[in-house]
Amino acid sequence: IHADHISSALKLSQMTGSKIAGPALDALPCTQVGLEDGVPLQFGSLELQAIHTPGHTNNHFAYTCQGRLFSGDALMIEACGRTDFQSGDPAALYHSVRGKLFALDDDTLVYPGHDYKLRSVSTIGQEKRLNPRLGGDRKLEDFVDMMNKLNLAYPKFIDYAVPGNLACGVCPNDIPDNLQQYCIQMAETIQG
Repeated sequence: IHADHISSALKLSQMTGSKIAGPALDALPCTQVGLEDGVPLQFGSLELQAIHTPGHTNNHFAYTCQGRLFSGDALMIEACGRTDFQSGDPAALYHSVRGKLFALDDDTLVYPGHDYKLRSVSTIGQEKRLNPRLGGDRKLEDFVDMMNKLNLAYPKFIDYAVPGNLACGVCPNDIPDNLQQYCIQMAETIQG
């Protein structure tokens, strides 16, 4: 469940009549389609392949479609997601990326969930070579040690984003007044 912002899934579903899909492992009452590891999802003429990539969170998924990887927060451009909350596990992330995502063709385009340097795409080959956290000959023990020493700040919106995302984008009732407008904006814009 994403912790940075609240999803627009429910709003998008209401506007378009689309179904909400999400990992079956999460068993969210607001999802109509449960995605499972290795089980393709057909929509229109396209097929999306779900890949369970635990590590950033225990139920994290990445998706492939037509030579493109939508990696969420597991694999970012020359980075990876943090592993210090929501049942994150650096060893699991290492195995997810190096064992599953790096097994994809080198020319697979990588579209991460975030990039703080405003880049939008990489390739598996580039990440294997240049990713300072997971690329090259990075050893599991070194990766786990590095991730455990990041000492990152607690995400400022996590206590409201997680419950909101468990409801597919409904702002929680107990959100402080100073975050009400932010919550509504996140749930109703393309940022969510």
